[in-house]
Amino acid sequence: MNNAELEALGWDDWFEEQARVSCDPAGAVGRVVAVDRDQLLLLNEAGAFRAKISGKYMYQSASSAKLPCVGDWVCVEKTPADQFGMVRGILARKTSLRRKAVGESIEFQMIAANIDVVMIVQSCHYDFNVKRLERYLVMTRDGGATSCVLLTKTDLVEPAVLAALVAQIRSAGIDVPVLTLSNVTQEGMTELRSALEPGKTYCFVGSSGVGKSTLINGLVGRDLQKTKEVSGTGEGRHTTVRRELIVLDNGSMVIDNPGMREFRVLATDGGVEANYADIIEHASHCHFRNCTHTNEPGCAVLQALESGEIAGEHYKNFLKLKRESECHQPSYFEKRKKDRLLSRPPHTT
Repeated sequence: MNNAELEALGWDDWFEEQARVSCDPAGAVGRVVAVDRDQLLLLNEAGAFRAKISGKYMYQSASSAKLPCVGDWVCVEKTPADQFGMVRGILARKTSLRRKAVGESIEFQMIAANIDVVMIVQSCHYDFNVKRLERYLVMTRDGGATSCVLLTKTDLVEPAVLAALVAQIRSAGIDVPVLTLSNVTQEGMTELRSALEPGKTYCFVGSSGVGKSTLINGLVGRDLQKTKEVSGTGEGRHTTVRRELIVLDNGSMVIDNPGMREFRVLATDGGVEANYADIIEHASHCHFRNCTHTNEPGCAVLQALESGEIAGEHYKNFLKLKRESECHQPSYFEKRKKDRLLSRPPHTT
């Protein structure tokens, strides 16, 4: 393996250690660029090539979430004579972006893996929604990545309106970086390009039509991602149909995503608390250790709400996401326990 070339794709000592444990020394590793049904597009020091998942690994995967997704590093075997490589395993994920699967299932759906920064894109013209933004932040922090908010279509609003939107974000206790730009005037594109570091992976998420694909085309310098004209209201139309990792000229990597109309958080491991640090700080002063912050006497959170230190909508969304997470938590962790038991080799005497 040529580590220098792999490092340009996000490889580091952490993945090197995983590969020693999980991969055949005679094999290779590759990063998943795209997933097309039963085929993967991989990239490594040898370039891009197609691969398939081995039947054994497919059989051993207890859920679809354990199959390779965009951004994953995989163990692969391929000779020069092979048309396809064969994926034998997947390396542990350093970070992940996931959401609850659609319907009543307690499964989660993988969006992307090994991401450094999630770029949460909202249009400041019609799509701006602090509650949805907080939901994205919870999902991002639960997976271990950092976040950046990107407000697009600034050419459609007055500067005072844009400043008010940023103020709303800050008043909700959101302290992540906020960038603003227009795909039409290109204002803000220089700042965005400067923020994208070589060797790091950036995943762009947001609703359909907020300009993600147009934005990535601008970063790439050509129309790589399909786009459609915006409507008369400035609302874009959904075009991205698959996730794909793209290496930019400066060495940074970006992942475009189909728009998400609705998503629910699963059982988070501190993601809600991390995103509501201001409320958690007040909660540490509550009279009761198991305070629900709804009607208990001596609740410091309710006192801060009454005094205006905590915004009402911020508080309501905190309770909603916390209930949603706790609702799935018992069944989700029971399923994980069952999966671990099933994956153990049979006991022999």
